Amino acid sequence: MKPFDYHAAFSRNLGWVRAEEQESLRGRRVAIAGMGGVGGGHLIALARLGIGAFTISDLDTFDWPNLNRQAGAFASTVGRPKVEVLAEMARDVNPEVRLRTFGAGITAENLDHFLSGADLFVDGIDFFSMDIRRRAFARCRDLGIPALTAAPIGMGVGLLAFMPTGMSFEEYFQLEGHPVEEQYLRFLMGVAPRGLHRAYLVDPSRIDLANHRGPSTGAACLLCAGAVAAMATRILLLRGGVEAAPAHHHYDAYLQRFATTRMRRGNAAPAQRLKIAIARRQFGAMLRAPRPPEPPAGVLESILEAGRWAPSGDNVQPWRFEQRGPDAVRVSFDAHDPGNPYEYRGGEPSRLSAGMLLEALRIAGTTHGRVMEGQLDESAGRLVADLRFPAARGVEPDPLYALLPLRSVDRRAYRRRPLLARERASLEAALGPNLILRWHEDDRDRMAFARLGGLATRFRLRLPEAHAIHRSAIDWAPGHSATGIPAGATGLWRPTLPLMRWAVRDWRRMVAVNRLGGAHAAALQMDWATALGSSAFLTVALPEEGRRDTEGLLAAGASLLRFWLTATRLGLVMQPGIAMLLCAHMAESGLDDPGLRRDAARCAEGLRALAGEETDRLIFVARLGEPRDKPPRQRSVRRSVADLRGG
Repeated sequence: MKPFDYHAAFSRNLGWVRAEEQESLRGRRVAIAGMGGVGGGHLIALARLGIGAFTISDLDTFDWPNLNRQAGAFASTVGRPKVEVLAEMARDVNPEVRLRTFGAGITAENLDHFLSGADLFVDGIDFFSMDIRRRAFARCRDLGIPALTAAPIGMGVGLLAFMPTGMSFEEYFQLEGHPVEEQYLRFLMGVAPRGLHRAYLVDPSRIDLANHRGPSTGAACLLCAGAVAAMATRILLLRGGVEAAPAHHHYDAYLQRFATTRMRRGNAAPAQRLKIAIARRQFGAMLRAPRPPEPPAGVLESILEAGRWAPSGDNVQPWRFEQRGPDAVRVSFDAHDPGNPYEYRGGEPSRLSAGMLLEALRIAGTTHGRVMEGQLDESAGRLVADLRFPAARGVEPDPLYALLPLRSVDRRAYRRRPLLARERASLEAALGPNLILRWHEDDRDRMAFARLGGLATRFRLRLPEAHAIHRSAIDWAPGHSATGIPAGATGLWRPTLPLMRWAVRDWRRMVAVNRLGGAHAAALQMDWATALGSSAFLTVALPEEGRRDTEGLLAAGASLLRFWLTATRLGLVMQPGIAMLLCAHMAESGLDDPGLRRDAARCAEGLRALAGEETDRLIFVARLGEPRDKPPRQRSVRRSVADLRGG
């Protein structure tokens, strides 16, 4: 192997830096406090810039939670000191690099020694180590050392430079005299004054201030390293033009936005004080919030965790898990309720959902190299599946596994673009040859399904037996719902929701609202507006020789789940139209109300006009398309595995 050659190693920097500037970088020393989430990345990025000397510190060792973002975290380095690992990595980049290491971290007593000879200080200190951070920035100012801090925020970076003659760290953040929890808040608000990241913080419960933990991504840490390396180049080469504090630079790669904020009074600015006051209340709520569940323990727990995302009508999740060994579980499905109109044909929708759950568990098992074995039993009046997931050779992970938690129902209007031939072919292959799939894609079919869907919506809102189902299924609390359908995801327009919430509480109110056209308004919003904004409708039927018993419906449910997951993989969304099947089925049930009886007959007639001779064998109806925008703000999620345990 050729001997190390500094000029060859860093020759690709030339052009962005001149040759003499590269030599200048070779003689510079940068002090980096912390070798964790951002600090390790800073060291490697600056080492690749060709900087010749570093002083680095950290008192921690690598652990498994570091692997998602820290430059030195690998399975092979878990348990090793961070300073030791990063020093080796820096020497691998530049064998000539001059390193001073502080393996016990920096303290008030050794801070001057740590900063000795430094041309630049870079903050990689843990977010919650506020005292030593304040001391380090204050001492840099005393010694005339420029200082940088780059905060990993969501999937972006917030960058601040503190120059010796400019605004100080304390003047900007205003931490003096405040308790440590308030200092955390002020520091966070100072490194992210625009708060771009809040738009996509999907699970605030992961912010655990009490235990000094919070979400952080590798994408943000890499952006921090790049931002610091670029700013360091400007400072160390004396190029000038550094926009230091009170200027704050925030680039969010996820939102594709860049913002520069200039707070001439830092956190003391009136607008910033108002933001801090609002955030203080949110922080208090975070401290009181229940902690998220622990991650799955063991293979079986992981399989159940993934499998529980299978769909079920109204998100009722009619299954319970009972672990019976390290790789064995009994899954019990709720018995058919004859009083529930949505459980027509002896509980056919629940059997389809059961098939979807079993297929989801099978798919999840493949990711762990497991096959699913078991037997079904209906002798006690409800379906029970005793399953095992033994390890097996040659089991390839099913690619649909990744889609299990992402698949959801989207009740909004979609883009009207036609399905591509390759999309149609993939979906047909996913459904398999044992079910009959028909596409309904022209405007006449959209109009027909809009009429049919509107008729079904008006029918179920006027059906007394369905009212209790709606009252229990719709979740009016803000955010996602683990036990039902969030009101914001029903497809009703926002101004309509307060009236519907009032009506759903009491059947007499619903009757009054329907007399004023409430059911027609709901049909307009939930069916007409959405049906006309779709790529296609589809109907799925059993073949003539198909079995409508439990085994046949479980197999059909498995095929439907694979179809739905494949649609998700293709970037398509779907909304089942089970209410149409319910309405048509009720035409045979001898309804007392003549209006409902007439509408059920019209629904059955309309469905027959679309499906022809396959009408009596239909098991699934849905609309499909490409979403117009980002996912809905609210969706149905699932109960935890712990909640789903029981006989």
